Amino acid sequence: MSWAFLGILVGVILGLSLNFSIPIELTKYSAVIIMGILDAMFGAIRAEATNDQFNGIIFISGLIFNIVLSVIITILGDKLGLDLYLAAAFVF
Repeated sequence: MSWAFLGILVGVILGLSLNFSIPIELTKYSAVIIMGILDAMFGAIRAEATNDQFNGIIFISGLIFNIVLSVIITILGDKLGLDLYLAAAFVF
């Protein structure tokens, strides 16, 4: 668990120190990807806190599934002209 916090800390420091901008066309996608990542992270934290059975394989597969599903919903919404990324953000 300490490695996870160290990784989060390093990621935040790198994110704040690097000048990286996301094109306006991709902001919807980055928002739903971040929501999928947060959903998987909070699920892992809950499993650790409640002494449930935490499995790294399930965590990684859930993380990838959340990201892929949210991006597919956002792409479908773009093709239909709807803001379906809001639905994906609401679900997470």
